[in-house]
Amino acid sequence: MGSEPKIETSPEPEGSSRDTCVVDDLEVFGPSSDGVHFRTLSWPSASMIFLKITFATGVLSIPTSMYQLGAVGGSLSVLGWTAWNQYTAVVMYNFRQRHGCCHSIADMAHIIGGRVGKEVIGVLFVLGNVICAGSAIIAVSTALNTLSHHSACTVWWALVAWISIATLSSIRKLEQIGWLTWIAFISIFTAVFIVVVGVTQLDRPAAAPSTGPYELGFYALPPLKPTFAVGMLATCNIFVASSNTGAFVPVIAEMKNPGDFKKAVHVAMSLIMLFYFTFSLVVYAYCGKWVANPSLGSAGPTVKMIAYGVGLFGLIMSGCLYSHVAAKYLFVRLLRNTSHLQRNTLIHWSTWLGCTLGITTLAFIIAEAVPIFNYLLALVGSLIMGPLSICLPAVLWLFDNRNHWWAKGNFQKPLAYAFHTLFLMIGAFITVAGTYAVCVEINNAYESGQIGSAFSCADNSNTIAE
Repeated sequence: MGSEPKIETSPEPEGSSRDTCVVDDLEVFGPSSDGVHFRTLSWPSASMIFLKITFATGVLSIPTSMYQLGAVGGSLSVLGWTAWNQYTAVVMYNFRQRHGCCHSIADMAHIIGGRVGKEVIGVLFVLGNVICAGSAIIAVSTALNTLSHHSACTVWWALVAWISIATLSSIRKLEQIGWLTWIAFISIFTAVFIVVVGVTQLDRPAAAPSTGPYELGFYALPPLKPTFAVGMLATCNIFVASSNTGAFVPVIAEMKNPGDFKKAVHVAMSLIMLFYFTFSLVVYAYCGKWVANPSLGSAGPTVKMIAYGVGLFGLIMSGCLYSHVAAKYLFVRLLRNTSHLQRNTLIHWSTWLGCTLGITTLAFIIAEAVPIFNYLLALVGSLIMGPLSICLPAVLWLFDNRNHWWAKGNFQKPLAYAFHTLFLMIGAFITVAGTYAVCVEINNAYESGQIGSAFSCADNSNTIAE
């Protein structure tokens, strides 16, 4: 089997502590010669997993938000939030390397906040990935509805999506899923690229009036100041598109060389920033307020069918990865420090399959309760990713660098301390104000009939930005 590669640790910053866990002594997955050896993932495959976790749902929702914020505001928001989320992935990696017992961000919260912090962050982590899996179920059911010319009730297509995602997410090791993510990324990237090219070939947006004058709705700055709720909804949608970096942390435990994590993150997130900025801006420029939601329907029915057909596997794999990460967290919590964690026992398999089935079933229920794509993603951005991807990384940095605020003769350390304190407050604002705004918009959508009743056969795809 070979010797296990030694974990590369980051230099310990001033004021940090190793009292809670010792690097290398408490790794969740150790070498195994007669059981399941989990640490088999290469960094290119890890990078593709990060790319696939982030890319699919985000690129489908950002063009809609561009209309609310304008091209300038939307573009700056895309660049700013993606850069921040790339940075926080590195912050969490550095913290994890100093505290080797951390398999997930819930373990990190345990170090800084005790048992209460661990349970709160653990619940948010699972719930966030469950809702993201629910958004994937919506996207897959929309694709199947489109490809079948709406030949069956939407709930039935959501059931097909649930079965597909539950089956693939039950693959036990990330290394075994890794090669599927390459195919999945090519699938969704090609689908999006087809739509981007397709919208540039239309005389007018597919959702616009077929004859007569019409207003495109493309603005560098929004012509009317959006309401607070609308603006926060758009901001949360853009933020959440690249914010699920907490899901990257459990991947470290299955990498051959955890020291390659930062390399994988920088490759994945740099590509994400490039794709989000260019693809979303082109779709918004040619469709304006007539962009569909999800955006694969923006170039008309024929291109829509081609794009959904090509991208279907990519959408399914997005749900698979979200479900797998959440299920792996529960699986480790239940079996950690037992002989069943890395052995093919009945308890091992029944626990694993129970976790994946439970996660995907909950995702299906949520998808049917809030069956509009951008509202579901915005809810994740405010309620879940605000605490997980803004507040928690800021607190982790402040914990490991707690002496920076009074450093004498070095203005950079207090400045860095103030920067992370500011983002802690921004995260609190996004969480409280964003959740309020999203709930207001969801309520308005129900009252206006934009969202049908739960578990209805209505197809809620292709709502436009306005």
